[in-house]
Amino acid sequence: MILVTGATGNLGAATIDALLAKGITAGSIAGLVRDEQKATDLKAKGVQVRVADYTNYEALKTALNGVDKLLLVSSSDMNDRLTQHKNVINAAIENGVKHIAYTSVDINDAAATAIPHVVQIHVDTANYLKGSGTPYTLLNNNLYADLLPMFVGADALNTGIFFPAGNGKTPFAPRTEMAAAAAEVLTTPGHENKEYAIGAGKAYSFAEIAEAMTEVSGREVKYHAPDAPTYIAQLVAAGVPEQTAGFFAGFGVAIGNGEFETNRSDLKTLLGREPMGLKEFLKGIYSN
Repeated sequence: MILVTGATGNLGAATIDALLAKGITAGSIAGLVRDEQKATDLKAKGVQVRVADYTNYEALKTALNGVDKLLLVSSSDMNDRLTQHKNVINAAIENGVKHIAYTSVDINDAAATAIPHVVQIHVDTANYLKGSGTPYTLLNNNLYADLLPMFVGADALNTGIFFPAGNGKTPFAPRTEMAAAAAEVLTTPGHENKEYAIGAGKAYSFAEIAEAMTEVSGREVKYHAPDAPTYIAQLVAAGVPEQTAGFFAGFGVAIGNGEFETNRSDLKTLLGREPMGLKEFLKGIYSN
């Protein structure tokens, strides 16, 4: 039995679809959800639905009963995420789960990052998992290409890209490709106690992303690179909460600092093919 947490979220749902596409029977897959009412699609596919919150250890123990392999998708609840992750890992160990894969982060220097509130939880969880004694795999995900519409703004085709990333480059990869890599790790041997860099083979700057958007949309898209305070001020003036604006600005600064340009990728090897390129991904969003 393979259990995927966050099964109604973007990555969890995509991983379940990838498992099904690999021929894993729906009855051999379980999805962990917080709200069973949101799991109708999973039930329609024949996937087992198990209900538990990362904060409820007893419910997690029940949900993880009979599970052989686990994909722990990092919590979206920012309140004491490490405790939440430990709860899942401990409940898995108590149930005798044989292999735990965790969606961590690929970054150059976690100690010097501009987004420690995002990165440190992954470092701490990875270290806890490594020390647990249970076979593990770290899926060190770089940034999802799916984040680009949020970074560039909803009206980028008309106003251009306004984002504080400077000339920094990122190997953006589609979430579906990262999910396919996770499915490969969960269904084939030889991945125990390994770490994989999950990102595209090529990194792109936002100026290059603007050029690609121009090409696929037929409309000129320019890139404007403000400093972080200017970016935050403009978003706040547009009605975005200051905390949210600061969160996005932090990613821009981290990208500008080159934190995500790690120059490593295991994605092609895991998939056994070339991953979807960034231009192809953008075409699916911005082409006429």
